[in-house]
Amino acid sequence: METVLTYVLFAVGFVLIVKGGDWFVDGAAWVAEVTGIPKIIVGATIVSVATTLPEILISTVAAIEGHQILMSGVDDFVFLSQEKVGLAIGNGIGSVICNIAMIMAISLIFAPKGIERKKLSRKVVIFGVVLFALITLTRFGTLSTRGALILLVGFVVYIVENVKSSGSDSLNDEDPPSVDRKTIIRNLISLVLGAACLIGGSQLLVYEVTGVARNLGVSESLIGLTIMAIGTSLPELVMAITAVIKKQPSMSVGNVIGANIIDIALVLPICSFIYGGTLPVSQQNLYLDFPVCILVSAIAFVPALIAKKFYRWQGILMLVIYIAYLCLTVFRSEWYLSLFN
Repeated sequence: METVLTYVLFAVGFVLIVKGGDWFVDGAAWVAEVTGIPKIIVGATIVSVATTLPEILISTVAAIEGHQILMSGVDDFVFLSQEKVGLAIGNGIGSVICNIAMIMAISLIFAPKGIERKKLSRKVVIFGVVLFALITLTRFGTLSTRGALILLVGFVVYIVENVKSSGSDSLNDEDPPSVDRKTIIRNLISLVLGAACLIGGSQLLVYEVTGVARNLGVSESLIGLTIMAIGTSLPELVMAITAVIKKQPSMSVGNVIGANIIDIALVLPICSFIYGGTLPVSQQNLYLDFPVCILVSAIAFVPALIAKKFYRWQGILMLVIYIAYLCLTVFRSEWYLSLFN
């Protein structure tokens, strides 16, 4: 009975995060418009960060709990704290891989010709630089405070690029939204309830994932790389499917690139600062996750930058690699990592 309850609460946490994200973003966007914040700023911040809220909150909560365990000095506190923070790192890098090799792959498979490469080039370059910086800064198995600050610069550059590239929308020419009492109350409730669901759902997920990991006999970092990464990428997946249906795949691909930059250049630095400055990076991350991330990123973007268009075969190949990666991660990761010892 206890095992069933663990999985039920795990599912409830996911639902709270997905719905909470919707409500929070709707409320925040309304507040921004009412206060006169230009659409360009709203788009470059709220919209960009919106679909990565699950990753941000879950990784942050995991890092907080990891720090608390580290400071407690109880039992095997170093190992337990690193296990907990492994969930944060796994969720971040796992979401990047999922976003490219599954979600972007869907857009490439069903609508490769509808993706406008020109509008994505600068974001692709920023993502490439941020990914290279992450791999370089963590090559010795940790992410230092200085390294986290360098990655954070990448996030700032991304936001600035979003603002500059949307210059034509710098002024909000649309009529301001309604500010009658009913609308104000509805949007404030949406904002508060959304924030509560996001925080509560994140805490519930991080707490229950420990139970799921124990029941499955696997580490929390592995859960973060698989179940949690896919679950927190649901907003990007929904957007990808919607964009394909509406024949606007560029929107989905652009969102995936932006979400990946945020996962690496915002989520991981936040976790590093909260955890205590030096974020441990596992062998799994160094020898499997990072190489797979580089591989699928190269398949996704290099042909497009050279040939100036996307191809359906890219999506198919990335999806095959992602399935193989999941199988290796879940069933043969210990054997694979033993090759590097």
